[in-house]
Amino acid sequence: MTWFTGFAIYLTIWWTVLFAVLPLGVVSHAEAGIDKGDGGDPGAPVDPKLKKKFITTTWISAVVFVVLWLLLHFQVIPLPRLPSGLG
Repeated sequence: MTWFTGFAIYLTIWWTVLFAVLPLGVVSHAEAGIDKGDGGDPGAPVDPKLKKKFITTTWISAVVFVVLWLLLHFQVIPLPRLPSGLG
């Protein structure tokens, strides 16, 4: 696996984990009993804690990537070789 392929795989894992982590611990304005006033969505989170969720996403993704890399490196999951040229 080249560094570019590894980075692309890590980014894919990161985005997937982010979407799994985003809803955790979210309290909406409606659940908290806070009136949003005119034009506000009552389902909007009171405090989304995005910095904490980005950090959590980063370390979870790193762990998942390392496990995947180890499985591929030690050929626990063998992948077929792709053809190197078109002709």
